[in-house]
Amino acid sequence: MTVTNQAELEGLQAIGRIVATTLQAMARAMEPGMTTRELDGIGRALLERAGAVPAPEDSYGFPGATCISVNEEIAHGVPGDRVIAAGDLVNIDVSASKDGFFADTGASFAVGAVAPAIERLCRDGRRAMEVGIAQVGADRPLDGIGNAIGRFAAARGYTLIRNLASHGVGRALHEAPEVIATWPTKGDRRRIDRGLVLTVEPFLSRGGVRAAEGRDEWTLFSQPRAPVVQYEHTVVATERGAIIVTLPH
Repeated sequence: MTVTNQAELEGLQAIGRIVATTLQAMARAMEPGMTTRELDGIGRALLERAGAVPAPEDSYGFPGATCISVNEEIAHGVPGDRVIAAGDLVNIDVSASKDGFFADTGASFAVGAVAPAIERLCRDGRRAMEVGIAQVGADRPLDGIGNAIGRFAAARGYTLIRNLASHGVGRALHEAPEVIATWPTKGDRRRIDRGLVLTVEPFLSRGGVRAAEGRDEWTLFSQPRAPVVQYEHTVVATERGAIIVTLPH
């Protein structure tokens, strides 16, 4: 989607606030002993109360309102009977629509005490997203996002999952440009149009380089197996940089 007027921006910001607030509430509610299905139920209730429709379920028939991925699961985790435990690394991805506008956000959370390396991975995962967002602006190179994230990751000894990309969003959950690399690339001559709506969502890892599909045909796992975090915002490109629409109230 390309934003062309204030009403469209306000529509995106409205659904952006809803998914951001839902994500924060789920993170606050998460505790050891809870199943991922119970956590998903909290997210579903909040979205429904706000008049929003869970996007993965509505768009793709995903078996849950949100994606909840634990430890070795790195994305698209299906809510179910898995019990969240102290020391787990949990990713929550919330996307939804309202009044014809879609927004997408996500974050990884350590449950209780974890190793210092995992704490650092979480902190640096958020920073990697922020580095990517700083490259978003009208008429800037699209590959600047992944190249900047790649420099950040390499300088700190991390790897990046290279087959889970950022994407256009706004009037559907996934729109053109459908693949926006969050890792270094060469030869991409595309530039960012003014008003383009896109996600910035690097998957930072301590060794993983690809995502592989699990037996349920939804959940994705790191190859090789390694800790992975993902942080995601939906943004709009302007001449002054990125407007982040997935911010809570």
